[in-house]
Amino acid sequence: MQKTINILNKRAKFDYEIIDRYTAGIVLTGTEIKSIRLGKASIAESFCEFHNNELFVINSTIEEYLFGTHYNHRAKSERKLLLNRKELKKLQKDSDNKGLTIIPLRLFTNEKGLAKLDIALCRGKKNYDKRETMKERDTKRDLDRIKKSY
Repeated sequence: MQKTINILNKRAKFDYEIIDRYTAGIVLTGTEIKSIRLGKASIAESFCEFHNNELFVINSTIEEYLFGTHYNHRAKSERKLLLNRKELKKLQKDSDNKGLTIIPLRLFTNEKGLAKLDIALCRGKKNYDKRETMKERDTKRDLDRIKKSY
């Protein structure tokens, strides 16, 4: 039984307001899947862009495979995302709107061992929205402490 990999973008929910979510496959080359299965990947500073009606994730890091030979992959490169044509058209139309961007939320492996990427159509939060989020998180933490003591 394979262990599942779950790599999160923790800053995404804090920095962005999530509008819509999708699950996309990733086109990987060579030893990239082996590095992902070892948990050697990061999507913290990555984003998605369209090139010729195809969606690519940019600035994601998959470290080089330790036991790879000269056929090893590059750590930072553009990787193509696989979605239905209908979903691609909707995302491209929505991302053309001012202030909307596509951000990866989670990199994981499914039951079959394939790498998948949860992406979201997002709008950036303002500073006062971020302060409000921090305030809500603090009050929730305080309430949980009070409930735990009783």
